Amino acid sequence: MQRPTMEDVAARAGVSRALVSLVMRESPKVSPHRREAVLRAAEELGYSPHAMARSLASRTSTVLGVMVSDLHNPFFAEIVDGLDAAARAEGFELIINTGGRSASREGRAVESLLSFRPAGLVLLGPAVPAAAIASAADRAPVVLVARSSRLRTVDTVNDDGEAGSQLAVDHLVGLGHTRIAHLDGGHGSQAAPRKRGYTRAMRRHGLEPVVLPSEYTDVAGAKTAGRLLERVDELPTAIVAANDFNAVGAISALEESGLEVPRDISVIGYDNTSLAALSHVALTTVDQPRREMGRLAAEALLQRVREGRTEPVRHLLQPKLVARSTTTAPPEPHR
Repeated sequence: MQRPTMEDVAARAGVSRALVSLVMRESPKVSPHRREAVLRAAEELGYSPHAMARSLASRTSTVLGVMVSDLHNPFFAEIVDGLDAAARAEGFELIINTGGRSASREGRAVESLLSFRPAGLVLLGPAVPAAAIASAADRAPVVLVARSSRLRTVDTVNDDGEAGSQLAVDHLVGLGHTRIAHLDGGHGSQAAPRKRGYTRAMRRHGLEPVVLPSEYTDVAGAKTAGRLLERVDELPTAIVAANDFNAVGAISALEESGLEVPRDISVIGYDNTSLAALSHVALTTVDQPRREMGRLAAEALLQRVREGRTEPVRHLLQPKLVARSTTTAPPEPHR
């Protein structure tokens, strides 16, 4: 069956299409009698106004575009939960797409969202170039989550990744570890401050940093852990992974090789996603308040949309360490 149209509602109610449009836009110019007739006809036909068409007709949008860097990462799903709750509370809907962690695909994804003429955009962990972000901000308000920016036209919501990695290293050193490796997030958003925090904390403790290139995925975590296992004489007693996803991949590769986590090697993730809290994973990790980050992003966007704020907002949230079952004291050296 075809979706009922405004014309169908008008014919059923015996009124003009223009009058139906006024009712759907909640115009006060319609009499109660005619409003009731239109709404009754709409209900009988199962008609509901299309949010995008209504936005285009009224030149005001109640749609927010959301570009997610990686749909496989539960970290972003939990941010979207916070975004969605805050947006719906203010009468806005979300349109979501993904860039698949590819800068070129993300660029196309952003352009696709802009074609819907949204009230604003939220970009989650984008790898898209800064120039593309600036261009998007010229056409709609933009908020970046898990990505920094110096643009005055762009708001940001981040955790302090440098501080978070330092918490991870401090925790491991407190357990007695001295050989601690870091699997970095490659070109992923916020990988640089996390690596910087790890390196600074290691040097503060008088330890030598060991950074292995990786990415924010479980596959990359497993591959990098596999390369680490080839360095038998230099095997660390602990790993600070790029994120939870990366950590789970590393643990899988380590345990397949015959090592036991944490008896033989400790592992720390980053993000504290729902994955980390699963009882059979029980991953020690650094917590980012994901839903709070989503709420703050929505609020920042709506402040620009509704209040006309022009000064940039820079939310920097402080992370916390959540100790679970994947970290313990290092194994005793073989005699």
